[in-house]
Amino acid sequence: MNNAYIELRNRNDFGDTINTYFLFLKYNFKKYTSLYLRYNAISIILLIIASYLLVTGFMGLASRDFRFGMTNGGDQNIYLIIGAVFLALIIFVTTLINYSFSSSYMAEYVKNTGQVESKNVWQNIKINLGPIILFIFLGIGLYIGYFIVSIIFAFIPLIGMLVQYGLSFLLAAFFGLSFMAIFSENKGLTNALSEGLTFTFSSFGKVILFGLVIGILNLMITMLIISIPGFIIGIYVYFSLESHVDLATNVFASLVFTLGFAMFLLAFIYSQALSQIAYSVLYYNIFEEKNNIFLKNKIEQIGINE
Repeated sequence: MNNAYIELRNRNDFGDTINTYFLFLKYNFKKYTSLYLRYNAISIILLIIASYLLVTGFMGLASRDFRFGMTNGGDQNIYLIIGAVFLALIIFVTTLINYSFSSSYMAEYVKNTGQVESKNVWQNIKINLGPIILFIFLGIGLYIGYFIVSIIFAFIPLIGMLVQYGLSFLLAAFFGLSFMAIFSENKGLTNALSEGLTFTFSSFGKVILFGLVIGILNLMITMLIISIPGFIIGIYVYFSLESHVDLATNVFASLVFTLGFAMFLLAFIYSQALSQIAYSVLYYNIFEEKNNIFLKNKIEQIGINE
């Protein structure tokens, strides 16, 4: 049953669109995640290294007694700075991979009715590499603008908070739909942005509500993923404190905290990839509502067969 194809090009209502997303995960979660881990193997390793630098820096500052024999607080600051910069770079690159991989995967999934080949996913990314890079830099500018607007609206009680959340969902939807438009038919940046903008505002209510629901559901999935390492770390800290273990200088504690922090970051990044899967489902739904291409082809095919 895990090879069952879930048709995404249907004119579904809101509830059916959400249901389609979870049906897709139900039958394709294992295959998608396996391929996802292959594409992000290097990023995961680098993310763990960045986590180690940050955790080591924080614990070094807390103890003022570095494991490597350094006692100067400036050394810990260097580890923190290097770790933070390294982490930001890794998250940026991984975000680029996530959006590209998820969009390419979904385009290949629809094109070949569920038969996704790794080489084709990578080929699609290479073909659209130019628009992808330009769009990522555009996205950085958009999110900087969003951050500035959010600061302004933060001073307005309640209404400001609602506007912040609305803009967040709107921007995420525009970004996700436009990115999917790049891969659906290998569209250029301008055409993809135009289609993403049209889809976002023509189905404004549906897009905002979809982003809210998917955001909550993906957050629950993320919490479920990190609950196990979080529980283990909590138990370890509790018994360590009961045994009067100095967590700031303990080597095993550094390892536990590093893996726990890395697990948290990986869960957050993976939820980002799942969000793009969700917006890909929404993209095909809105595309079919506006163009009615798949339904027309099915009707024509029935006429030919008869």
